[in-house]
Amino acid sequence: MAGIDLPFVQDNHSRSSESVLRVLHFQKTKPQGKLVRVVRGEVFDAIVDIRKGSSTYGQWIGVTLSEENKSQLWVSPRLAHGFAVLSDTADFEYKCKGYYDPSDEGGLIWNDPDVGVEWPTGIEPI
Repeated sequence: MAGIDLPFVQDNHSRSSESVLRVLHFQKTKPQGKLVRVVRGEVFDAIVDIRKGSSTYGQWIGVTLSEENKSQLWVSPRLAHGFAVLSDTADFEYKCKGYYDPSDEGGLIWNDPDVGVEWPTGIEPI
């Protein structure tokens, strides 16, 4: 499946309301690959390369995921990932290649000037 080495070991679901911005998060020592999608609503999803020594270190990409476009996004291990909700409500699902460990979680501030993610205009994040 698109070069993704299975199996996935955990499925996660989050529900958020409009203008919620989930911080750019990552796992410090137990990186998880994640296949993400939106099954209800719409989000702007951002991924940042935080792999020191990578040729794309500090660069980001952003895509819109929605129930209409049915797009999925592969978030490779060792990348930071976050999203902003564009609809009234959004149900976001993750298929994870590693188990979640809250003590291993790290994050970047959503508006880090060194990264410069261009979030959609008009969002006042919660």
